[in-house]
Amino acid sequence: MAQKPLRLLACGDVEGKFDVLFNRVRAIQKKSGDFDLLLCVGNFFGCTSDTEWEEYKTGIKKAPIQTYVLGANNQETVKYFKDADGCELAENITYLGRKGTFTGSSGLQIVYLSGTESLNEPAPEYSFSPQDVSSLKTMLCSTYQFKGVDILLTSPWPKYVGSFGNSSGEVDTKKCGSALVSSLATGLKPRYHFSALEKSYYERLPYRNHIVLQENAQHVTRFIALANVGNPEKKKYLYAFSIVPMKLMDAAELVKQPPDVTENPYRKSASTGKQIPAPEEQSTCQFFFDLNEKEGRKRSSAGRDSKASPHPKQPRKPPQPPGPCWFCLASPEVEKHLVVNIGTHCYLALAKGGLSDDHVLILPIGHYQSVVELSAEVVEEVEKYKATLRCFFKSRRKQCVLFERNYKSHHLQLQIAQPGAAYFYVELDTGEKLFHRIKRNFPLQFGREVLASEAILNIPQKSDWRQCQLSKEEEETLAYRFRKDFEPFDFTLDD
Repeated sequence: MAQKPLRLLACGDVEGKFDVLFNRVRAIQKKSGDFDLLLCVGNFFGCTSDTEWEEYKTGIKKAPIQTYVLGANNQETVKYFKDADGCELAENITYLGRKGTFTGSSGLQIVYLSGTESLNEPAPEYSFSPQDVSSLKTMLCSTYQFKGVDILLTSPWPKYVGSFGNSSGEVDTKKCGSALVSSLATGLKPRYHFSALEKSYYERLPYRNHIVLQENAQHVTRFIALANVGNPEKKKYLYAFSIVPMKLMDAAELVKQPPDVTENPYRKSASTGKQIPAPEEQSTCQFFFDLNEKEGRKRSSAGRDSKASPHPKQPRKPPQPPGPCWFCLASPEVEKHLVVNIGTHCYLALAKGGLSDDHVLILPIGHYQSVVELSAEVVEEVEKYKATLRCFFKSRRKQCVLFERNYKSHHLQLQIAQPGAAYFYVELDTGEKLFHRIKRNFPLQFGREVLASEAILNIPQKSDWRQCQLSKEEEETLAYRFRKDFEPFDFTLDD
């Protein structure tokens, strides 16, 4: 029998508006049934009159649900939290404590960190320090077979949380928030992370907690920032969700990746704010042929040929890249002067530092990491480009070799794969196909090194693409020549 999910509510800054909050909770429960817990982040108390709180403290009024709150974020409200280790504040209202773990009878694991960031030791009563974060991570992450926690509660937002994700609105996550909270979230891998203090609602796209093709799949994290209770702009301050404790879930079900999952936003240096470089990514779907043709006269070309078809709209939006991508056509990192043909779903571009003048790549216009993400129409166009290029090179009495490395590569460049598998794939002009499963420590430039070897193209000095780079003017000349030569075979002009 499947485990029945727990029904929880999370709330942003209450700021002493207890009646507004609890009346809203009563209305929700009357309409939707009872919830198990209410979790409050941000400022639970305000700096105003205590009259309303006294009614709850003395039992005249009672919270309609078991409520857990975080501690003070400023000196004015420290007085409400008498015990740093947590205590009951009123009937059904409990202060969790400065930091720690709360595990319910169901097995649900909630990690909490009260206060705002302080880099001083000892930290003020209303703050947490690097030592607090380090001790939490050590306590939890060192446990046997640690996978993550169910819920993380912090008052400040984690710094950089908006990176690689949807817009965080008026909150600049590169400037606001706590780098220590980012570090904590990175280590604890919570399934849900709630924060407040910015008086804004932000539900970030879920992000993954593993590096694709390098680490085993793990569960995703959903970050939700909540606004302040009763705000005049009617921003969302109460969030309802259902959750089955991680320890009771089937492993395959736990690690399922939603279609809108993004890269982890915290793959940055908290001290410098610089992005940690992604694994080395190189051209991986490439056609090679022996060509000794001399270079023609130089002629610049700003962009693709004017006769080529216009850039059509995508039928559906592909996933967003996890960071700067050299291959997404809309990305500023793309060197568009190397683009030689654009179809509906894919495009052709000359390789940077190519082995030959006609060393060309087939790439999807949108960002796709694995072949299983491709729709049928994208696969169909990849095959069409492959067939067209074979005809093109055959007309010039040349042969081509195609290869793909699905390993430490973040932008898919060919179709042929097994879901989740790292591999190296070769397709010869004769129709022969070679497939090798990659396990670990595979040379990233293997395909290029083999083709550049003395046994094949006999240009070993070109085994490293960095040693073959040309000036932009030379690259533009090669791209212009390729466009003109390829034009008779261009199937996009028939559409």
